[in-house]
Amino acid sequence: MSTVAYTELPLRLWRRGKVRDVYEVDADRLLVVATDRVSAFDVVMRETVPHKGAVLTQLSAWWLRQLEPIVPHHMLSADAGEIIDQVPALAETRALLAGRAMLCRRAEVFPVECVVRGYIAGSAWKEYRASGTLAGEPMPKGLRESDRLPAPLFSPATKAETGHDENITRDRMAAIVGADVAGRLERLSLEVFAFANRRTEPRGIIVADTKFEFGHRNGEILLVDEVLTPDSSRFWPADRYEPGHAQPSFDKQPLRDYLDGERKLGRWDGDPPPPRLPREVVAATSERYLDAYRRITGAALDLDRLA
Repeated sequence: MSTVAYTELPLRLWRRGKVRDVYEVDADRLLVVATDRVSAFDVVMRETVPHKGAVLTQLSAWWLRQLEPIVPHHMLSADAGEIIDQVPALAETRALLAGRAMLCRRAEVFPVECVVRGYIAGSAWKEYRASGTLAGEPMPKGLRESDRLPAPLFSPATKAETGHDENITRDRMAAIVGADVAGRLERLSLEVFAFANRRTEPRGIIVADTKFEFGHRNGEILLVDEVLTPDSSRFWPADRYEPGHAQPSFDKQPLRDYLDGERKLGRWDGDPPPPRLPREVVAATSERYLDAYRRITGAALDLDRLA
């Protein structure tokens, strides 16, 4: 499969995010195309990462199928042939769509990120270390970085088009979406998180934290966007878990490590344009994504079938 940085399809471009290009099929459906673009520290790199878009799409599709007994979702199909059958205008773009496209039901997306944390890491650790709180709410004393929390914690955030999402209190979330909806989203998020860990723990993977997006359509709440991927979740190898410091993870850690090194050496200030990435960093990042798919689903991503 060749890498894809940007797409131009014979449909109206609805929005272009850091990674996904979203097209309007009709009043009821959207086509979500995951490119191989990669960002780190809120900057999109010039280079693309082979197979990244296919991993994000196919892993999300795998999870959504697993989760159907728990929560309705927006996916109609993640198979290029089925998508083209339903949207004949895309017939000439099959090679581009293969593996990376998902046809979805449109939904009105709630303007919050539903974050669930089983361990304290990332922005949660940063706030806790400074103030002993998370989104301003007190947390147990004496936690170390990467410690497992007494129970999974629902920790909503605002959605940011650029920059970082901002952690908010559950009361603030209730003020934004309503108390009833906030309670339903919290219950669904915790249930999906527990389901995910039951699936990954026997395969040697800890889901340390993850974020979900939900929408509503005709009175029904739907799980939307990507689900339990290396871009939306912190996956740790269980056999290397050791609290007290940051953990290795199945995501773009090789990329972040390289960029951290460039900043420490004074060769990059953290703003666009980013530095050029060595081939070995791109290759290592690609392998992390493929390894995450392989470990979670129990099978390698079938690149020949998707081509």
